[in-house]
This record gives sequence, structure tokens and C-alpha cells, in this order.
Amino acid sequence: MKCECNQIIGSYPTLCVQLSQYRLIEMAGVDAEKYLQGQLTCDVAKLAVGDHTLTSHCDPKGKMSSLFRLYRAEQEKFIAVIHQSLLPEALTQLKKYAVFSKITFSELDTPIYGVAAEQVAKLSENSTALTLIQGQKRAFVWGENLEPNGDESLWTLMDIQDGIPVLLKENQFELIPQAANLQLLENAISFTKGCYIGQETVARAKYRGANKRALFTLAGKFEDNVALPEPSSAVEMQLGGNWKCTGTILASSTHSNMLWVQVVLNKDIEPDAQFRVKGVNLQVVKLPYSLEESE
Repeated sequence: MKCECNQIIGSYPTLCVQLSQYRLIEMAGVDAEKYLQGQLTCDVAKLAVGDHTLTSHCDPKGKMSSLFRLYRAEQEKFIAVIHQSLLPEALTQLKKYAVFSKITFSELDTPIYGVAAEQVAKLSENSTALTLIQGQKRAFVWGENLEPNGDESLWTLMDIQDGIPVLLKENQFELIPQAANLQLLENAISFTKGCYIGQETVARAKYRGANKRALFTLAGKFEDNVALPEPSSAVEMQLGGNWKCTGTILASSTHSNMLWVQVVLNKDIEPDAQFRVKGVNLQVVKLPYSLEESE
């Protein structure tokens, strides 16, 4: 199937959607960097003021309790852009060991928008814009009231097309970071910074080949209306004349009679493998990055 990863921004160059599915969490205090460094998969200490990256927070078994974008607003203040589906459990887990650290966690009511990146230049100086460095040119924006001209589902669709994992409540505590391709995205995982919650499992997945799964994008055309598959449900894969349930669906979306599905599958699936879900035949769509890991 031809990759259509640039379809959305190309069709909506002035796109602006209100991202009501996301929340901002402020994490601030003199111990903020030190505390988060021992909790998150990214190297917080190397994140300069004004920079941001995907990252995850794991339980002791290395399973993700949350996945979010971490932004360093000031030397002692960080902002997490997190899917509301993961709250409040994700916040409870983040606070779990903070009792002896000087750090506060505050959920903000600030509206968040998703815009085509070329629109960022038109924003006021009071706005915060986090431009994504992978996939389609777009940015998270807050601090300014904008006029949406599209549906927030387009943002989820772009995540699926760009191979950026969408972790929802249904898959909380189910996946290690590498099963969602986080080792391939931005600076989401550091393998050199030292200990953090779940670090042993994450390191084993890299150095001992313990991870056998990866994130894939599937897509297929449908004629009539189709119900979106539920997160955590499976797809079916064709094996000879039979179909077998496999994988874990993270997110799905429809656009222009195409069903797009983000799913975690075994890493060794064939590129021409045939899938189906909800009566729609699906094929693997090439991601805008390689699944090959650097040493």
C-alpha cells in the first residue's frame, strides 16, 4: 500500500484543532529534575530549557503507566502533555515516590491546540509551541485562544500515520516502551543515564533481545460506515486459508473512507501480511522511520 503519511497536513495546511483529549501537568520545584530523572525513561538532565521530547513512566516491571511529551519550561519547571485517558492513575504513579522531594504536581486547565507547523509563526509571543520533529509538520500550542477549523480526531490520525504511539487507559500497564517503538522516537529512552523505575526491563529488552514486538500502522478502504475497533482489542491476520487473532490495538481513526489502525504486533511480520478488523481488510503501511535499532 502506498504510504500516505503526508496526507493530512498536505490537505489542511492551516489546520487548527482543539485537543480536548490532552491535559497539561506542571511539575515544578528545586528537586524536579532530580526526581523526574529517577522516574522517566528519557534523560531529563540533558533536556535544555525550551526543549521537549516524548517519554514514558513505567512501573517496576517496565510496563508503561503513562506516555507523554515532556517540556522543560524553566530550569525548575516541567510540563507534561498527556492524554486525559491516562489520568488520574498516571499522576498517582508519578507522585508515588515524591514525598521526600521538593516537587509539586499541578493539573492545569489551559486549553491545548494542535496546529500545522507553518501556523506557529503567526502566534503571539505569549504562546508556547512544541513543534514535532518527526512525521508531519505540526505543533502542540497553548497560551493563546485559537479558532479551530478541524476535528481533534485528525490529530490522532496523524499520530497513527507518523508511528507516534497513542497510549490510552485500556493499555495502561500492558506494554514496555520498546513495544511502542519509543527507542526509535526522539530522545524518549536513554540507555546511558542510569537507574529509573523499570530500567532493568527496558535495558534487557535492548541488550538481550527480550522485546519481540513493535508498533505498526495498518490501513484499508471501506465502502460504508465502519465502527472503530476498541483499544486493547485484536486484529485478525491471514494464515493460509484461516484468520488468527493477534496484536494489541492502541488507537484507530477514519478519514476519506480509510480505516487507520495503530497496533502492536510481533516484530517479524511480513510486509505483505494481510489483516482485517471490523470487516475491513488492512495492509501494513510503511512508517516514516526504520524499525532497525542503532547499536
